[in-house]
Amino acid sequence: MTGSARGLSRRRFALALPSALLAAGCAAPHRGTGRPGDPIVLTVLSHYASGELKAALQGPVDEWNATHDRVKVRTKAVEFNDLLTTFMVRQAAGQGADILQPYCLWNGQLVRAGVLRPAPPEDAAEITRGYGAAAVGSASVGGEIHGYPTEAQTYALYYNRRLLREADIAHPPRTWRELEDTAYRTTRRDRYGNTLVQGFGLSTYDDSTTVGQTLALLNASGGTFMSRDGRSTAIDSPAGRAVLDLEHRLVSRGASAPGVNVYKAFQSGQVAMVISAGWWTGSLKAQMGDAYRDVGVAPVPVPKLGDRRATLATGFMLGVNTSSQHPREAWEFLRWLNTEKVSVRKGAAATRMSALQVSVGSLTGRADDMRTLLGEGGDPNLRPFLDALGYAVPEPNVPGAQQAKSLLRKNIEALWTGQQSVDESLRTIRRQVDQEVSRSW
Repeated sequence: MTGSARGLSRRRFALALPSALLAAGCAAPHRGTGRPGDPIVLTVLSHYASGELKAALQGPVDEWNATHDRVKVRTKAVEFNDLLTTFMVRQAAGQGADILQPYCLWNGQLVRAGVLRPAPPEDAAEITRGYGAAAVGSASVGGEIHGYPTEAQTYALYYNRRLLREADIAHPPRTWRELEDTAYRTTRRDRYGNTLVQGFGLSTYDDSTTVGQTLALLNASGGTFMSRDGRSTAIDSPAGRAVLDLEHRLVSRGASAPGVNVYKAFQSGQVAMVISAGWWTGSLKAQMGDAYRDVGVAPVPVPKLGDRRATLATGFMLGVNTSSQHPREAWEFLRWLNTEKVSVRKGAAATRMSALQVSVGSLTGRADDMRTLLGEGGDPNLRPFLDALGYAVPEPNVPGAQQAKSLLRKNIEALWTGQQSVDESLRTIRRQVDQEVSRSW
């Protein structure tokens, strides 16, 4: 499960939204064919299965159904861990939904399997104009756009101001040398050698803290996980070696304890720094109470001053199934949801999807919407994630990307736990990932 998907269920970012966007309760439309009195019914399959996510999506769906007679929309949802399997199984059985909301990492696999339609030219042009490059890249396969980006997550450095201040550190690290120095100076142990505070929170807890922050550092060093053509890994490079060397030093010198759940440890003041995605701000704000004032966010450090900024971007999108009998109507609904702007406060407007995402503590790739919705009085910790939309690198989504990510995570964890050296990890990642992605084409 991705950290972004895990975090969605825990977000509590407050924003006053029009009641039409969040109201639920309209009766579900009946199936039909589009004949007079018998409307077309489109189905949307997502992982918004419960709680605030389900309600947030149902609001605009109910608004559409109340204002459109010929085309109705109904939602279906499964838990995130079952989403990709559900897409593939239902497609094989001829029961695929009209509109799908995949994790963008899967797009290459879904396109290769003939599940996702390319976006029509007018929609592709709108997506290119309206969204940041990372969001457009996430929604594209082989340079062809296949849907509207929805949730967009960028990675940045979370830090605890109090722990840095107690170590006489005036500002968050900007370079890798400063990152290491800060990590070692903020690490604290008791008299028996037990770690009380980790300087930098490497963690095997989930993809977000294992693969996510490793790829964020890799991108910041000018490296990439996959080759440009997607047929081999590119991590066995000077940049990849530098990242794994950095992480290995942090673990071996005791500044990181990979077995600790960093989500719990950071909010309890037991981790000074960690790289993670923007969805976490809402959870931290809700769970930490007054202690949240100690939390700061800064861009991912670069190897040396003057290096060009880069980080990781992940996300989801909405696309139309190749098996849909009503693709024109499906794209019409997606345009309404993702491009038509509605009033969100006096004199300000944003798209329904952007309002939906911010209501659950997330961002979209529409920077103009995000500036409007977050406003001048918004949480300043969200700003670095918004800024990163302009320089983030999309997560590779070639065929075989999900398995390649799982293999990368396995080898990173083997390095952190002392089962492999840096050289062994790089060789094993190259061999295993190359074998997987070459088979997937």
